[in-house]
Amino acid sequence: MRKYETIYILQPDLGEDEIKIVSDKVQDVIATCNGDFLRLEDWGVRKLAYSIRKFNRGRYMYLRFDGAREAISELERRLRLDERVLRYQSVNITDLPEKVVAEKKAPAFEPETSEDSETAAPEADAATADE
Repeated sequence: MRKYETIYILQPDLGEDEIKIVSDKVQDVIATCNGDFLRLEDWGVRKLAYSIRKFNRGRYMYLRFDGAREAISELERRLRLDERVLRYQSVNITDLPEKVVAEKKAPAFEPETSEDSETAAPEADAATADE
């Protein structure tokens, strides 16, 4: 099975019930095509780059699932037919490596070398001698 990510944009003025109906349809499509539903996230209402059907904002939904080619074609067909969906895009992420969260390292402390301290010391002595 292949791994897919789909982001679809819904109309921003939809109620929670209508959002739930669309997300249930998406999950049903994946289940009927023998796919594995992994995650559905609501990214909230965001400003669109350009207006789509006179909407300047849209509710972004992120979907991650495993499935066959038939699952993605059926999912996109259903999203295209639903008038509440403004845009959608699906991406095959099977061959992409998983992101590894890198641990932040503290900056390495480098002690002063004897050469640095010797050159800095006469300048410091000269500054105090002038006062």
